[in-house]
Amino acid sequence: MKPSEILLSEYNPYYKRYIDLVENINLVDALERGLNRNKVFFESLPSNKWDYQYAAGKWTPKDILLHIADTERVFAYRALYFSRSDNAELKGFDENIFAEKALASNKTVEDLLQNYVAVRNATLSLFKSFDEKELKQLGQANGSIMSVRATGFIICGHEKHHCNIITERYL
Repeated sequence: MKPSEILLSEYNPYYKRYIDLVENINLVDALERGLNRNKVFFESLPSNKWDYQYAAGKWTPKDILLHIADTERVFAYRALYFSRSDNAELKGFDENIFAEKALASNKTVEDLLQNYVAVRNATLSLFKSFDEKELKQLGQANGSIMSVRATGFIICGHEKHHCNIITERYL
């Protein structure tokens, strides 16, 4: 299954911008490529940029990397929950509260990278376990319909979106 096969009815239109960033390849390949590409990307960031904010109140690359991992965990949980439950409905989450309470600045770059890799490997394992029926299961998150397969592509596009922002505004 590829992002071009996801129907607009499977996700909130807000997420189209993320799905559109994903190559038209199958989901597991997209997750694996993202892991490899983004691990190299974050490892290559200059050390003086990790705590840099391009404007007051903006996240640092440390904050962004932890946000990517936290958001992936939330979306992977949504995928699991939707795959196992009929008419599943979950609350949303406030990414700004998560970022504030995560205290990324207190963590080492190595710990943040290790966390990201662990989260992605868990996500890969989860999505590899789904069959076609489970991937098409629908649920609601934050009041919007979402399919299991859409969550996977949103994860991929979301991290690409943030890496693009780092490239454009931090480097």
